[in-house]
Amino acid sequence: MKKLLVTGGAGFIGSHLIKKLIDKHKIICVDNFNKYYDPKLKKDRIKNLLKNKNFKLCKINIADFKGLKEIFEKEKIDILVHLAAQAGVRYSLVNPFVYEKTNVLGTVNLLELSKDYKIKKFIFASSSSVYGNNKKVPFSEDNKLDNPASLYGATKIAGEAVCKSYYSLYKIPICALRFFTVYGPWGRPDMAYFKFTKALFEDKPIDVYNFGRLSRDFTYIDDIIDGILKAINYNFDFEIINLGNNKPINLLYFIKVIEEATGKKAKKKMMGMQKGDVKRTWADIGKAKKLLGWQATTDIKKGIDRFVKWYKKYHEKNINN
Repeated sequence: MKKLLVTGGAGFIGSHLIKKLIDKHKIICVDNFNKYYDPKLKKDRIKNLLKNKNFKLCKINIADFKGLKEIFEKEKIDILVHLAAQAGVRYSLVNPFVYEKTNVLGTVNLLELSKDYKIKKFIFASSSSVYGNNKKVPFSEDNKLDNPASLYGATKIAGEAVCKSYYSLYKIPICALRFFTVYGPWGRPDMAYFKFTKALFEDKPIDVYNFGRLSRDFTYIDDIIDGILKAINYNFDFEIINLGNNKPINLLYFIKVIEEATGKKAKKKMMGMQKGDVKRTWADIGKAKKLLGWQATTDIKKGIDRFVKWYKKYHEKNINN
């Protein structure tokens, strides 16, 4: 039985991953339960894990090197899955310093400790945001990352660069996974699909940026978790791998899918392009197929339907049927 440390373990992706690993592995869940969105959702995600003998929760900020070191000293960690990050493109315009502290310093802290305590594998959660306004599509792992559209994307580029340096210097086996617009049950309330669903049920208008001329490579949570599990089991030295659906969805069609799933009609407020945003994301998944034998299998209608059913169940007291 291996011992894994999962940072951001009470987050959207982290909590799903832990639920898949918990029966066969010991899990150290690191999360600081910050207030970027309601911490209650984070607590609810892991509530059923707290009594599991294989689960240990450590409430700590990954920028706290001393606190992290105490965990590494107490626990003999085999694999580190680093999912913790200050997420969101828009929030980086308001509070840029938390991105540097969490996404860069936090990553350096974890890599330094991984070097000192001989971690066998290090999985780093990167993002499609590293591609920024890249003109070449679909986005391939060998594309140049010289045009970030947001500070969030820039900190993820920096995180990858730090990972590469620690591999070069200390030969820590590292795999950076670039996630493309992950969605599904227990997701983040700041994401468009969550905000749109909430607005439709509350009969409120939705903001449609760039007049709907946007597309995203939406990737369902179960597919992402499958990709992470395959990466954990893959013997890598240093790799960067896209995990995306490889099927960009137009924003107006995406809204239509949510309308169908909710049975509600959206009141669209058409707006211009938002600062820090990109017009499209599209993953080239050739490398994921070749190395991991992975590709996404969940189509957008099925994925959104599952999310809406979860949303209604979780928020049923606040929805007027």
